Amino acid sequence: MRRAFLAAGVALVAALALPLAPSTVHAADRKADEAELTKLSNHWDKVIVAKQEKAIADNMAEDFRIIDGHGNVENKAQFVAGVMDTKLTIDPYKVDDFEIRLYGDVALLSGHTLMTGIYDGEKFTSNYRYIDIYVKRGGAWKIVSVQITRYPPKEAPAQKPAK
Repeated sequence: MRRAFLAAGVALVAALALPLAPSTVHAADRKADEAELTKLSNHWDKVIVAKQEKAIADNMAEDFRIIDGHGNVENKAQFVAGVMDTKLTIDPYKVDDFEIRLYGDVALLSGHTLMTGIYDGEKFTSNYRYIDIYVKRGGAWKIVSVQITRYPPKEAPAQKPAK
């Protein structure tokens, strides 16, 4: 009798713990989502620099919002129009400290970018951290929100005087 209770207890604990055990299917789905999101993010950066309007818009949800580094809020149409402005040229850039955090059908992509370019004939530099929020709808990832936090570029280390 004691052995039967022990066996039943072990079976109950195992049954309760089973949903908590990582599955290879879940891990594979996660890796696939991370790969897809990385690809989408890299592609979006490239099409923004290249000013490919359709490709920029295709990555975005219709209800897209951005909060820029000055606290201004823009919708999809405003953001795309800003990128396409003929006064703006963005130099190719890279993203440092890139990270993806997945929460089911929501993904937070973050990183650091030092962006340079020309606006209205004047060179600019924009050093910022960002968070892009993607949502999976109908099996496709779309960016729904961007938050940018600007900060000054790190100063170059002081040069030691020559001896």
